[in-house]
Amino acid sequence: MNLRRTVSIGIALVLLILILPSVNIKAQNPIITNVFTADPAALVYKNTVYLYVGQDTAHVGVNTYQMPGWLIYSSKDMVNWKSHGTCLTPGSFLWASRAANAAQCIERNGKFYWYISVMHKNNADSKGGVAIGVAVADKPTGPFKDAIGKALITNEMTTDMKHSWDDLDPTVFIDDNGQAYLFWGNGSCKWAKLKKNMIELDGPIHTFKPKNFTEAPWIYKRKGLYYLVYAANMPETIEYCTAEKAEGPWTYRGLIQSTSENSFTTHPAIIDFKGKSYYFYHNGALPTGGGYRRSVCVENLYYNEDGTIKKVEQTKKGVIRPAK
Repeated sequence: MNLRRTVSIGIALVLLILILPSVNIKAQNPIITNVFTADPAALVYKNTVYLYVGQDTAHVGVNTYQMPGWLIYSSKDMVNWKSHGTCLTPGSFLWASRAANAAQCIERNGKFYWYISVMHKNNADSKGGVAIGVAVADKPTGPFKDAIGKALITNEMTTDMKHSWDDLDPTVFIDDNGQAYLFWGNGSCKWAKLKKNMIELDGPIHTFKPKNFTEAPWIYKRKGLYYLVYAANMPETIEYCTAEKAEGPWTYRGLIQSTSENSFTTHPAIIDFKGKSYYFYHNGALPTGGGYRRSVCVENLYYNEDGTIKKVEQTKKGVIRPAK
């Protein structure tokens, strides 16, 4: 009887070993586990996803943001991620003082433009506050350099909100007709057209406030419909609007993501890759993590037939089935 049981167990183990290689059981979220990462922005280029994130370095118990720079990761299957290290810091901009905030990179005509938000020095160009700059490179992983030698947006250029950090979180989008747009903001959402060179504004700055808007806008277009996704409320959820034009008017559509685990902020990024849609965000789920020690995650994203977005369920497993 014992021999029979032993043989049965052995056969079961062999079958399990044969089955396991065909099943992806790798836990996915958070994506990066050896450092704390926040404010994801993703770019699809030549069958690869490039993920641009800020690095959180605050010590346990320190309740201020300490973000010394931006990191880049890449993946060809949305499961395995390659680190390209720290590819940009506030020190890359002579006019900047400290504190890396959210950023997004986009490709145009073989150049890569990385729009960042960072504290400006109190000098002849600005009295300080958060500003937006742009770095440029010939490859998605750099090397990047300051494209214009000064801030593209300074705190003095936007006066509807009176606090000094209202120029956070740039997101950039190029429409089908070639017109580029820059959206950003904290407290109100701001937008302006960009010239084809991607380093100059092409017209005035506009401001508006979508329902519950806090910060972290992300703009994109899908099947002729424009989406403006953003962090709402505090603690932050992710909500969104849609429009028939990039300039609006925008119609509020509802909730995409509830508050993140162990983090009072979150930050969206949405891409299509190899026939599937993906949603990036951050939480504080890693050991010793929290609101100032965050971690980037990814989930599959699904749409209803009318183009509205289904609510994202935050999971530990993340993206189990890799993009092929």
